[in-house]
Amino acid sequence: MKILIVSAKDLGGGAARAAYRLHQGLLAQKASSQMLVQNKQGDDYTVIAPTSKVGRGIAALKPALDRLPLALYPQRDTTINIYSSQWLPNKIISKIRQINPDIINLHWVCGGFMPIEALGQLKKPLVWTLHDMWAFTGGCHYSGKCDRYLQSCGACPQLGSNHSWDLSRWNWQRKARAWKDLNLTIVTPSKWLANCAQASSLFQDFPVKVIGNGIDPQIYQPHPTELARKILNLPRDKKIILFGAFDSTQDRRKGFFLLRSALQSLQQLESTEEIELVIFGASAPVDPLDFGFKAHYTGKLNDDVSLSLIYSAADLFVAPSVQDNLPNTVLESMFCGTPCAAFNIGGMPDLIDHQQNGYLAQAFLPEDLAQGIHWILSDTDRYHQLRIQSRHKAIAQFSLEQQAQKYLRICDDLCSNLAL
Repeated sequence: MKILIVSAKDLGGGAARAAYRLHQGLLAQKASSQMLVQNKQGDDYTVIAPTSKVGRGIAALKPALDRLPLALYPQRDTTINIYSSQWLPNKIISKIRQINPDIINLHWVCGGFMPIEALGQLKKPLVWTLHDMWAFTGGCHYSGKCDRYLQSCGACPQLGSNHSWDLSRWNWQRKARAWKDLNLTIVTPSKWLANCAQASSLFQDFPVKVIGNGIDPQIYQPHPTELARKILNLPRDKKIILFGAFDSTQDRRKGFFLLRSALQSLQQLESTEEIELVIFGASAPVDPLDFGFKAHYTGKLNDDVSLSLIYSAADLFVAPSVQDNLPNTVLESMFCGTPCAAFNIGGMPDLIDHQQNGYLAQAFLPEDLAQGIHWILSDTDRYHQLRIQSRHKAIAQFSLEQQAQKYLRICDDLCSNLAL
């Protein structure tokens, strides 16, 4: 059985890392797996990408070209980082046919990588791993408070549109026409995203399975805190709160603005002299923000070694996202034995058991998030148990080996059904 993983990138943001980790996990299970990407950042020979200068140049331009239709909506919400129409024609179908896999596992295929209509031309069983909501919306990757994807989109609030027949309706109609007869199995990393997919008008008739992202516990594991801080040049005599994500301070969905409010409340509970904040995924701004606590910015960290060190250096990871699937950052932190505080939204309850291995604050209440941070840090014996339970749950439910085996069972069933 030959499996092809299709992802816009092999390394980078959370979706790319998750797709590449699964590829590695399948190879470790002796599966025949290859990966097809638009932008290759690693040097793995099993990852296929454009090799010519022209091909790489076109690949680099595609995300900007895919955004061109957004120019029709000058009133759109510019705080939304991404909105995808996937209209650019390309040669991906011929490339997939050359590889001739038995199963195609799609991941994040936006950024101009795979046009909507291409999926209908893939005459193979498809397993689509969703990393956000885009597959069943009219173009947004997270819908916010909008539920128009339950019907047929249109009058899109993210586009600032009041018209039923707008870009979101056009994209939704293209998906409905092209995908109605697919041999498609949906996989979501979180129960929340599974519920959204099953309720959507586009995917309500397709099977949906939940398989959490997998991580290698030998790569993400606790390191001695003092050593990690020494390597990263962080203070050894402070309690460290860690926050980070891809574009952590710019992506409003990641809740940086709520973190600032939570830290203001935390000043009433903790000494500002004993706690410091570390932010990864962003560099220090020209005009530093006043959090009430000293802040360190590390810039973007993409390699596993640096990430596992920074989680180990922290006393706590905070995830103030307002909408999220199953964030790799929380999962990576748990594998490193660092407890997490987050809002009770999206896939967070799949990872955090309230007051068992972390703290789930009431959604969007910074004061409760501050209480959660204080609760985690205020009792030494309890904190030690939270660390143990964080890694225990991560290994028990989210190991890379388990994830790969679950995918292989789906692929085996699909191939068996074809043979009947």
